[in-house]
Formats: sequence, structure tokens, C-alpha cells
Amino acid sequence: MSSAPTRRALAVTAAAATLLACAAPAAASAAKPVKSPKPDFTLTVLHANDLESALLPTTTDDGVTYGGADRFVELIQQQQKAATTGKPGPGQAGKRGELTISAGDIFLPGAQLAASEESGEPIYDATAFSAAGFDVSIFGNHDFDQNPDFLAQWLGDVTSDTAFVSGNLGFEAEPSLLAYVEDGTIVTTHVEKIKGEQVGIIGLTTPDLPRLSSSRNVTVDPDLAGIANAQAAAYAEAGVDKVVLVSHLQDIDNELALAAELSGIDIIVGGGGHELLADEGDPLLPNGSTVYGSYPLTPTDADGDVVPVVTTNALYGYVGRLVVTFDKAGEILTVHDDLSRAIPVTSVGPDAVDPDPTVREQVIRPVEGYVEALAEEIVAESEVPLNGIRNDVRSRETNLGNLVADALLAAGQREAEAAGVTAPVVALQNGGGIRNASVLPTGDLSALDTYTVLPFANFVAVAPAMPVETFIAGVEHGLSGAVKDGVLQPAGSFAQAAGYSVTYDADQPAGSRIVDLVLDDGTVLVEDGVPTGALETISVATIDFLLRGSDGYPFDGVDFTVLPVTYQQAFQTYLEVDLGGTVTAEQYPVGGQGRIVAV
Repeated sequence: MSSAPTRRALAVTAAAATLLACAAPAAASAAKPVKSPKPDFTLTVLHANDLESALLPTTTDDGVTYGGADRFVELIQQQQKAATTGKPGPGQAGKRGELTISAGDIFLPGAQLAASEESGEPIYDATAFSAAGFDVSIFGNHDFDQNPDFLAQWLGDVTSDTAFVSGNLGFEAEPSLLAYVEDGTIVTTHVEKIKGEQVGIIGLTTPDLPRLSSSRNVTVDPDLAGIANAQAAAYAEAGVDKVVLVSHLQDIDNELALAAELSGIDIIVGGGGHELLADEGDPLLPNGSTVYGSYPLTPTDADGDVVPVVTTNALYGYVGRLVVTFDKAGEILTVHDDLSRAIPVTSVGPDAVDPDPTVREQVIRPVEGYVEALAEEIVAESEVPLNGIRNDVRSRETNLGNLVADALLAAGQREAEAAGVTAPVVALQNGGGIRNASVLPTGDLSALDTYTVLPFANFVAVAPAMPVETFIAGVEHGLSGAVKDGVLQPAGSFAQAAGYSVTYDADQPAGSRIVDLVLDDGTVLVEDGVPTGALETISVATIDFLLRGSDGYPFDGVDFTVLPVTYQQAFQTYLEVDLGGTVTAEQYPVGGQGRIVAV
């Protein structure tokens, strides 16, 4: 395993800074000596984020096994015990405790989550989560991908005494989740009592939740700093002098920016960005992740105090361990640099652990069996490599993007009569929903491949009478990403196309980049940048996620019908039935068919 760059020391804390200020010569001559604050309580914060149903371990070609819920649970349980075992280390207090935190995105639609659907057992992700013994968790955007009812089902399968803290989400219009608010499972605030100490928890979820997920009627308050500061002040008023903010803001840069607006918060645990924080000499997993920065990051808050900010690289790959010592007033005296780091979940090296046997039996084995069966189920053969590379499907036409968009169009046409809607003539798929991040080689395509390409719980939906100007605006939105040196840059909202072709000028402002837009039947909707008015409405197939306005699409208010087919099912059916089990180079050439062309 490789190592990471140099560690940065924590800056002087507010308490220490105050002491230095009090040591001015004039004051020192008139006042009694001020005693230095002493260690009062040492807290080990164990944390993880973005587990995302990556339950199964990965084994490299040279035999290194890493990740997996079974080793993760074993490691986290060992660390929970070690936090309060043995003699206190240098600078630590005699009174020690630990707090185990999840920063959201616990599960993610895909083959491993699908293994639970017909098992007759509790959701495997809930079993693994319970075994880890999280004290506190918040919700991430992916926790709503299957809709609020599935999240409620998952909560019902969790057996640990975890407090799910949500300071900025409202569940009044979602009965299945509201029931968990009423029984105290989901709380607005939470104070964790640890060895006689009180630690206040604040939980925040990204304001972009409705755009990123199928959160339905869950409400989101975007005033993150206001909520956090008000709650920190309320904790202080109640005598709770240690406060941890747990947030899922999609990118650790958002947590760093928020830190500058906060007051009275001691530690921030972030999630959503998969960043790897590490320092020189820290063992790292062989998964190719680059190091974002030191562990912990050390921004200053609105009062000029340093706030340790931590996150982990996700997917059951690391357990974060932040060790801090507080004084009697609840101020951080020390961040124990020698103990604080992201610990890899691995079978080799100084951090190696054996799998937890119970999780191995109850979670890993049944999920492995399900995934292996999917891998053995061949649904088609491809005569051409299919490009699903992340930045490609998010910035330009690819043959895999065409294949997925065609599958949506075919499903919409197949199901239209039964659904009582006009059959669609066009379809689009956001590149952010294509997730394999690789090129599928020529040869067999398995059922597992269809889940890998399209893992989310998105359903095919049809807007049978979308105003043409709205459709054009949607195509424009798909081309609205940033531009560098005249080239459109990757964005999850980039639209792969079916049933139409579009030429665009990246040098024009976002929203006015379409040069020509022509349907496959020859109908011209835009010519030389000007809408022709050839049609008033058009029937459009896409995923329900986009028709609800997610990923920023301008489809809010358009009537649509959700079909009883997920986009993964549509993809598999298209391969098996519509294409007769063969993807030809003639139909899906490398580089695409000229459906999306920059001028």
C-alpha cells in the first residue's frame, strides 16, 4: 500500500490563544498566574460515509483483499474497544470515550442492494449497519434514491440504537418516515452521553437533495449556517459544551466553506464527496484514489478558532479515527495527530483484520451468491466496445449512451398503450445516471453489467404532451455545462439522445447553444439557433428523476406518467428483445452516430 503527503499541525486553539493574550506583561504583574487548562476528556470519533451498498470486498490481482462490510465491521468494533482500553497516551485524559458516526449515503441502488429484494431477509445493508454499532447517522442524497418508503423499510430493519439526526429535513408529508420521527428514531437534535460527558450532534443534508434524489415530499431548509449556529447556541445554553456537526454536502469543499460561517462547533464530519484525507506514512488502499489533503483538515470558524474537519474515501474502504482531548470548559486542547487518520479496511499490512464471521455469513455470502448469478446470466453479446467512461458520457455522445437512450425510447413505446399515453418519439438520459465508468469490452454482456451501467432506482417515464419549447430547453440544459478552451466539460446533466440529433456551439452562452435540432423523421425543431414552431408538443421518454426536475432539468410542472419499468430493466429488455441479443458495430459504432455534434 502507498503513502500520503505531509501532515499539517493543528493551529492554536481558542483556549490557548486566550491564555497567550492574558500573558501580556502589564496584566501578568497585577494578576495571579493563570493555570494552564488540563486534559479532562479524550474523545475518539470513528466515522464513515458513502458506504453505498459496497458490501462485497475487492481482491486485487496480487491477492490483496480490501473493503467489504465484514472486514469493515470487524475493524470498527476493534477500534471502538481500543479507544478506551489500556492506559491513556501522552496528553490524553483519564476519562475517555468514543463516538461512532455515519455521514450518510448508506446504501445505493444496484446489484448488491437488489440482492435484498427477494431474499425474505432484512435488508443486508441494514444488517451490516447495525453490526457496526453506529451511535449517530444522518441521511445522504442516495438514501432517498429508492424513494422515502424504501428508506423507511431500511430504518425498520436497523436493530442498533442509532440516532438519525436531521436538522434541516422535514418529513411531515411523508407518512412512512414521519412514523420514525414520532417514535424517536429520526430526531432534529441529539445529545450523546459518553462517560458522563454530553456531546451535542447537529445533522445537515445537502440543500440539493430534491435535485439529486427521489426525495419526493421531504422538505429541505437550505439555511445550513443558520440552523447549525442556532443549535450550537441552544446546546451551549443547555450546558452541552462539546458539539459535532455531521453533514452530507456532496463535496468536502462545501464543509470547509460552511466552517467559516459557524460558531460554537468543535468538529465537523463530512460526507458525499469520497475525498481521501491522509498524511505521509499513512497506509492507503490500492484503489487508485488520490489524496485530497491532510487528516484532519483545519479551517477556522467565524470566531477564528480551528475546527477539525474529517471525511473518508467511502465504499467500506476506510474507518476514520479522529482523537481529540478537551479541557474542563469543553475546548479542544489537542488533536492527537499520531492517532488520527483514516484506517484502511484491508487483509494485509499493519491494519489487517479478519472478516467478522457473523456479517460474513449473514451479508457477504448471500450477496455474493446473488451477484455471481447475475454475472453468469448472459443477456447479450456486443460486437463493439461500449464506452461508459465517466467524463465521456457526461460530455459527449458515446455508443453506450446511445444504447441506453434507445432503451428508454423502446420501453416508452412498448408500454405506451397500456399506460394510456402517446408513444414517445424522443428520449434522453442524463450522463450522471450511467455509472459503470469504464469501457465494456466486446463479448458477453451479463445481467450484472446492466446493473453496473444503470444502478439507480429510476423508472422510465413518458411526458406525452411536453411543450416543444420545454423539450428544447431540456436539450439546452443537457448542453449547459462549463466550457474550457471551446470544449464542453463533463457534467452529470449532459443528455445522451435518442430519436433526434442536435448540433451545438459551445462558445455560445448556456441556454442558447443549440444550432440545429432535428427529429429522426426529419422534422426540424431548431434551425440556425431559431425554433421553427414545427410542433407545439412532443412525447418524450426519459427517467422520472429528470421529469421531476432533478439534475436541474426544466421539466417541473410537465404532466408525465411513470411506467412500471426501471431504466435497468428497460436496458436489459432492449438488449435481449429489441436487439435480439446482439449489439452490432453498425448500429452502435465507437464514437456514436452523430446524434450530438459540436460545431
